[in-house]
Amino acid sequence: MTGEDRADRPTDPAEPGTEKSRPAKAAGKATPPSGTTQLRVGRLVKAHGLKGAIKLELYTDDPEGRFAPGATFTLQVPESSPWHGKPLTVREFKWMNSHPVAFFEGVEDRTAAEQLIRAILWIDEDPQAAPAEDDAWYDHQLVGLDVIRDDAVVGRVVRVDHLPAQDLLIVRPVSATGPEEVLVPFVKAIVPEVDVAAGRIVVTPPAGLFEEVPSDDEDHGESGPQPGDDA
Repeated sequence: MTGEDRADRPTDPAEPGTEKSRPAKAAGKATPPSGTTQLRVGRLVKAHGLKGAIKLELYTDDPEGRFAPGATFTLQVPESSPWHGKPLTVREFKWMNSHPVAFFEGVEDRTAAEQLIRAILWIDEDPQAAPAEDDAWYDHQLVGLDVIRDDAVVGRVVRVDHLPAQDLLIVRPVSATGPEEVLVPFVKAIVPEVDVAAGRIVVTPPAGLFEEVPSDDEDHGESGPQPGDDA
């Protein structure tokens, strides 16, 4: 899906009856002094067992590669956390009952694992690096692109939101009379073209996504006799 090793986004299926979102790859949080972009690749969600294992929420299409033994992450945790400012290194990654689970250096029991729950894992990535698969982009590649509908600019992408069912492009419309932000589902039916080099995406949104649709009363309220009118 489209911040996140997209940052990479998890391979969650779309809701029944909808098209699976195309992955927009990871947004850079901020550009650190090293000059690389930080990409979010996962979140620690639940302690598993008694030996320090932790279940993961993945934001990558390559978990075995990202979580190979020795891989080291920057942690996003509260300042009060004993892990604040410390790196976290993978000791082992495996699948347990279809759930991704990892063991980390220095996390030897369940108590230590629970101190890391809700931590977000970041890595440094070259901001110029291209995603490995087709039809996938890092968030920082999408933010700032012009949004084109019917050959006219209707807005600009200001961020990418990642939801379980699909990703959303958050667009700031150029019109001063419409909404401040428009949430555009990042699926091929609505976003058929992304051209990063040209600085634009093409959208074919349903009626009402970028503008209000007149109500039936406004369209037909004066089209015929009203109750009480003289025959």
